[in-house]
Amino acid sequence: MNNDSNEETLAQACSEAMQQKDNCSHAFDIAVVDAGPGCVQLSMIVREDMINGHGTCHGGIIFTLADTAFAHACNSRNHISVAVSCQIEFLVPVSLGETLTATAVEQHLKGRNGVYDVTVDLSDGTRAALFRGKSRAVGGTLIDSLTIEKS
Repeated sequence: MNNDSNEETLAQACSEAMQQKDNCSHAFDIAVVDAGPGCVQLSMIVREDMINGHGTCHGGIIFTLADTAFAHACNSRNHISVAVSCQIEFLVPVSLGETLTATAVEQHLKGRNGVYDVTVDLSDGTRAALFRGKSRAVGGTLIDSLTIEKS
């Protein structure tokens, strides 16, 4: 196995571990589409219980999807990392039944600090939100990487 495929395998295993332990993701039916080192793509269908008083998806739900993608991306190297700060820009209203796709991409990683951008798109490709998260590695690992190397 070359180093790139080891990193890819590790990132996928970290994403699976994050997903298994995340009760919030299960409650919102957030699915992992793809995962790699420093990046992830998640999807979610907007349900009736996610609609606000204006008849559109609640911003907190969209934030949760973006934040979850950020968490998967910043933990993809098997270093437990948490958010230091996050911000989001809501660009268009999101309707009931819409499939949202959140794509997180690492912009910077130096030492224990990282910066990640997340785009949240509608099924037609329209950008619904832009999210930026800053992370800090706090020590520890998600999984035993030796188990991954033996696979």
